[in-house]
Amino acid sequence: MKKYDAVVIGAGNGGLAAAIRLLQGGASVLLVEKHNLPGGFATSFRRGRFEFEASLHELNDLGTEDNPGDLRILFDELGVTDKIDWIQIPAAYRIICENEDLDATMPFGVKEFIDKMESYVPGSRKSMEHFFEIAKEIEAAQTYTAACNGHADSGVMVKKYPNFVRAGSYSANEGFKALKIPKKAIDILATYWVYLGANLDDMSFLHYATMVNRYIEHGAAMPRLRSHEISLAFVERIRELGGDVLMNTEAVKILTDENDGGVRGVVLDDGTEIETRHVVADCSPHLVYGKMMDKVPEAEIKATNARKFAGRGFCMFLGLNKTADELGITDHSYFLYDTTDSVKQYELMKTIKDNDAQVTVCLNRALPECSPEGTCMMYFTTLYMSDDWAKVTPENYYKAKNYVANKMIDRFEKGTGCKIRDSIEEISVATPMTYARYCGHPQGVIYGYESQPWDNLTARLMMMDEDHRIRGLRFAGGYSMRLSGYSSAYHSGDISGRQTVGDIKKEG
Repeated sequence: MKKYDAVVIGAGNGGLAAAIRLLQGGASVLLVEKHNLPGGFATSFRRGRFEFEASLHELNDLGTEDNPGDLRILFDELGVTDKIDWIQIPAAYRIICENEDLDATMPFGVKEFIDKMESYVPGSRKSMEHFFEIAKEIEAAQTYTAACNGHADSGVMVKKYPNFVRAGSYSANEGFKALKIPKKAIDILATYWVYLGANLDDMSFLHYATMVNRYIEHGAAMPRLRSHEISLAFVERIRELGGDVLMNTEAVKILTDENDGGVRGVVLDDGTEIETRHVVADCSPHLVYGKMMDKVPEAEIKATNARKFAGRGFCMFLGLNKTADELGITDHSYFLYDTTDSVKQYELMKTIKDNDAQVTVCLNRALPECSPEGTCMMYFTTLYMSDDWAKVTPENYYKAKNYVANKMIDRFEKGTGCKIRDSIEEISVATPMTYARYCGHPQGVIYGYESQPWDNLTARLMMMDEDHRIRGLRFAGGYSMRLSGYSSAYHSGDISGRQTVGDIKKEG
């Protein structure tokens, strides 16, 4: 039997960050990953002469050396920033909604964003300036709350962050209304909602405002060698700090103590038993409680089952034998919606038949040399807000994949005027079944647990102690306190890693 202060299960973004924080805190650490590569969704794959990015559209809140975001500050602390070759994304996004005659392209930079919004929506400037002022205050409040491990001083909150307190119960739509933002400006500002996976009646204003601010203030970036470059940098750093990493190794069981029900060990798929009193799990609590533990407190089961699964993923990857310029693809990120009303769009995204929304990225617009000369690559992504793919029979699976892939291509061609179908050289499609098989996520969920009015980012950060019911077990990644997204996953690993260091020190 081997012994470690902590075992990290899963080498996804959250697990990788947690492992470094544990090692920096003086703990002995074992990181186990069932795949042969680290990163989870943060990886790439080859088809023909193209290397496709598996999931990352752009990394927000990194910023630059002169204008660092919180993520760069975290990466600096973890010691990985300089191990990665970063490129900057040229513009924020282009939103196209044919049914509402909306086609707007928005830049990074708060001033530039507000100026462009004013050009699309005259008279919107004052409300947009107010929005970004409040968003900045909310962001500072969230940083303070996380630093307090959820134990924020109410006096400090009221005095330093009054708008955070005032807007704490607002949905995003209620916040927009309170700020008197014109409707068309809301339609453009609300574009990013699908990146969080909840409609803006359910999404917290605090959460949405800070996400938009992090994107617009600090811009977005991409590793030159795809997201897998980040994952490899993290593993290199873990080994530099003396951590052990086992790939092709699945943790199949978390052993618990008969007296207090806390963690006492981990069993690997070859039968090896690891002695430890602390586990950080970068995977779904549904998976951990349903398959890896024999005894789970009833309160924990009820709390987990009360949460709502977020979007199930569908991605199509195209390698095209013409350049972006030749095809008329002018932008890096396209958001194509049937309606700018997120509540209505969310409902349409519940079924294969009705879901026509998509986010489409052409990486060549940020990194021209990412594909062979004379070619370009595109990634098409949508979410399903129910488990409609479970109704697809094995006999109809390929038919369903082709149906959605064809809809995506048709929708992009119609919305942008770019004819891409005849230039397709390589195509690969991932459905919710692919993600369920690849990462073991229930129903192919790629966004963790969906943000709800009672279970949003602020609530989870404030309730971190109450959510920690099993001694020695903490979670990181998209299912934990920071919700889904690349940046959120790294921050969640940071929090869970630091908390576990504290737990270890308390035990002496």
